[in-house]
Amino acid sequence: MTQQNYDVIVIGAGPGGYVAAIRAAQLGLKVCIVERDHLGGICLNWGCIPTKAMLRSAEVFHLIHRAKEFGLSADGVGFDLNAVVKRSRGVAKQLSSGVGHLMKKNKITVIMGAAKVTAPGAVSVTTDKGEQSLAADNIILATGARARELPGLEADGDLVWTYKHALQPPRMPKRLLVIGSGAIGIEFASFFNTLGADTTVVEVMDRILPVEDEEIAKFAKKQFVKQGMKILEKASVTKLDRSDGKVTATIETNGKAEQQTFDAVISAVGIVGNTEGLGLEALGITVDRTHVITDEYCRTGAKGIYAIGDLAGAPWLAHKASHEGVMVAELIAGGHPHPIKPGSIAGCTYCQPQIASVGMTEAKAKEAGHDIRVGRFPFIGNGKAIALGEAEGMVKTVFDAATGELLGAHMVGAEVTELIQGYVVGRQLETTEEDLMNTIFPHPTLSEMMHESVLDAYGRAIHF
Repeated sequence: MTQQNYDVIVIGAGPGGYVAAIRAAQLGLKVCIVERDHLGGICLNWGCIPTKAMLRSAEVFHLIHRAKEFGLSADGVGFDLNAVVKRSRGVAKQLSSGVGHLMKKNKITVIMGAAKVTAPGAVSVTTDKGEQSLAADNIILATGARARELPGLEADGDLVWTYKHALQPPRMPKRLLVIGSGAIGIEFASFFNTLGADTTVVEVMDRILPVEDEEIAKFAKKQFVKQGMKILEKASVTKLDRSDGKVTATIETNGKAEQQTFDAVISAVGIVGNTEGLGLEALGITVDRTHVITDEYCRTGAKGIYAIGDLAGAPWLAHKASHEGVMVAELIAGGHPHPIKPGSIAGCTYCQPQIASVGMTEAKAKEAGHDIRVGRFPFIGNGKAIALGEAEGMVKTVFDAATGELLGAHMVGAEVTELIQGYVVGRQLETTEEDLMNTIFPHPTLSEMMHESVLDAYGRAIHF
């Protein structure tokens, strides 16, 4: 078996892996990327992108039903679930093909197969044509993660779904149970609820969206309930009985168990890293609860081997994986990149209304010992929001009272997943409240609420 030599071998072609490969190639390194399923990974094919395409369909459907508010008329409005899914899959396919083009453009060798690191600097790949032997001084592990499945609640693709099944649902459920209220669970709950499913969300923690600021999560819950969702907190699904096209779920709340029947169940209870079959144990690489342990530069315990993205732990976000890929490529090429700061990575949930955040929540800031100042501004006080017919929402900012440092920003409402980047840039530039207050925001825009929230933290809000 002939050995092929490279400067860098990337295992996994998701948003971490393919970006790492491109940046390494840009820096003059000879790169090979190995992918066992699809270029673009879960994000492009079964995660970030196709879900947003489906949620866009739900958003348009929702707006059409509000046509009268805008002086318009729309009668006989309906939807074709198969057509919605078809559009979503088409968007995913287009972007996955685009990754293939980028690989060719940057002269990156692509091998479709399952990779195993057999020794530091050595990789064996099993393809449909047999075994290939690769060698490189630097190996980047970017194998991502998959849906966690709890005992007794395993998905079958018919009655019980993971996110993959929910992206190609066999039917439109009349009654839907969603287990878990993180970003994945809430996005699917929002999609199916908007299209008319009687949707129940079960969350084991004391509130939904547990990683978000408590005030924002409560606001979002109120909106979800107004839309017809049923939210059960401090609750758990202990059993699923499947029969005759129905699922009977045993739900425990406050020590009491009750049974409810649903047409479908979506399990969204977290993810597990794809560590199996890579040969990590023999290399002395530490794996903790299915995630590879690394230092701040994504270096594992084995020389020349790095781990990035979901495989390397929270936050499980595509943009975090991409940035880590760039950082590692530059490190390998002899550069001196800055390490990733998790507190400056925004999180976005594309439900209705949208949720976005960066940095510390109010509670976390207090726990960290900060004396804080908190500002808030409601969408109802913003002209653009009212003109859009999107007056439900809030922007919240948290500052260190002594230094004026922006500790965190949290939003709920229309287009906040786009607005949050303003605060992300502010944190990256280590901005203070004075910088933000002296910045001129264009009018009329939703971004003006960002300004007003900062002003409110210091008793200077103008429009509320």
